[in-house]
Amino acid sequence: MIFVERFTRDRIDDVMGFEQELRRQEPDTFFMDAGEGYRALLEDSFRDGRFGNAVSLLAYRDGRVVGRIDAVVLAARSDASCGCAYLDWICVLKEERHRQVAQRLLKELRRELKQQGVETLIAIMAHNPESVRFYRAVEDASIHDEAVWMDL
Repeated sequence: MIFVERFTRDRIDDVMGFEQELRRQEPDTFFMDAGEGYRALLEDSFRDGRFGNAVSLLAYRDGRVVGRIDAVVLAARSDASCGCAYLDWICVLKEERHRQVAQRLLKELRRELKQQGVETLIAIMAHNPESVRFYRAVEDASIHDEAVWMDL
C-alpha cells in the first residue's frame, strides 16, 4: 500500500535513500550528485524563506520512499493571487512505475494545492514516451503551448 507524506526536514534521510536508489536504477538519466552536498542543500532549504511556497510530497511503500513530487505555489501581482502552481518534478523508482504511484502523488498534490486556494497546476511535459503517456492520461487537464527555458 502507498502512503503519501509531506517532505519535512526529518525525512531527509528517506529522500537521500530514494535519490541514491534512483541513480542506481537509472545511472544515465540522473546526473546531479545525490551525496552530502545535496543533503546540505536540502537541510538549508528548510531554513531558507525562499522555499516557503514549496510543496513536496513523498510516496512510501513498505517504509521506503518510492516516489516524489515537488511543486511551488506562484505568487503573481498580475492578478494579485497565488492561484497557480508549477509542478517542478515528479519521479518514481523504475521498479514502481505503472503501479499508480505517480497518479497517487499527483492526486495528493492537487488536493493539497486546492486546499491552499490554488486553481491551476502547470507542468512542463518532458518528451520521453513515459512522461508523454502519463500527462496525456491526467484527468481534468489539457495540454497547451510549449515551454521556453531562458538562462539568466
